[in-house]
Amino acid sequence: MTKTKKVIIMSSLVLLLALTAVLNVLLVNRNTEAQADAITTANYFTTYRSERTEKRSEELLQLDSIIELYDEGSEKYAEAVDLKMKIVGIMENELVIETMIKSLGFSDAVVSIGMDSDNVNVFINTDELDATTALSVYNLLRNELGVPDTNIIIMPVYTQI
Repeated sequence: MTKTKKVIIMSSLVLLLALTAVLNVLLVNRNTEAQADAITTANYFTTYRSERTEKRSEELLQLDSIIELYDEGSEKYAEAVDLKMKIVGIMENELVIETMIKSLGFSDAVVSIGMDSDNVNVFINTDELDATTALSVYNLLRNELGVPDTNIIIMPVYTQI
């Protein structure tokens, strides 16, 4: 074999090796992104609940510090106690509604009730939400919370648990 043929064969092999490395990197990145999306979706409900609980705990701690700072008869004290009771009431309502939605046969659901508005957002773990199911969730919210019709949003978020 001549020296030229050896150089061509070696160059071709190096080129194929480089092409293989590039394709490998591209495929690994694609698979990693797909797995990250699946993990993000699968942890949606857990992440949402933990973030909500963390935020509410911080709010309640701030209100507790205000309550300790002011005298029992002051206006700031009364406002802080009222706001704390409102937050606790919202937390209880969210928990009850989530449990009731799960009793309808859904594997998971999260409910978010607005503090300053009557808005209620419901995220249900389902791949499709037909009109009958949405209506039963809607009626449940309307009957339990007395929320105006236009303030209810029901969204399917499908995850495989």
